[in-house]
Amino acid sequence: MTEGTISAAAEGGDTLTRLEQEGEIAADYLEGLLDITDLDGDIDMDVEADRASVSIVSDSATRELQKLVGRDGEVLEALQELTRLAVHRETGDRSRLMLDIAGYRAQKREELAAIGAKAADEAKSTGEPVKLDPMTPFERKVVHDAVAAAGLRSESEGEEPQRFVVVLPA
Repeated sequence: MTEGTISAAAEGGDTLTRLEQEGEIAADYLEGLLDITDLDGDIDMDVEADRASVSIVSDSATRELQKLVGRDGEVLEALQELTRLAVHRETGDRSRLMLDIAGYRAQKREELAAIGAKAADEAKSTGEPVKLDPMTPFERKVVHDAVAAAGLRSESEGEEPQRFVVVLPA
């Protein structure tokens, strides 16, 4: 190995260690939240796409954790920001941590990928740009990825909270 390769490998290891540390801090914070709210849930941690990823899952068939998701994921988004702030407080670094509760975000990702693929098909067949409804940054990212996988380009337009994706024909 050359010095540059060793340095890049060490940097990659440092990034993984940092992301794992973010996940540990987030898990501790969320465990405290579950204790306060008296909700049952297990915490899973992972590193996906250069981000710490933390999920709260439940073995029980009850829908208790849905309280932490809220309508259209609003509570989940707020909890994600609070968790990122808790990580920032401990590390001093901005976190891009992703939080999922009861599989909500995973299911939403599948639905959004289908919307992106359908919009790409429409743009291909009509030759016209396809404008989608306003979305959160997470939702837009999933749609952009699905459109790119279909071989087309997309852009975000508008101002928050009315920012939306436009799928461009080839």
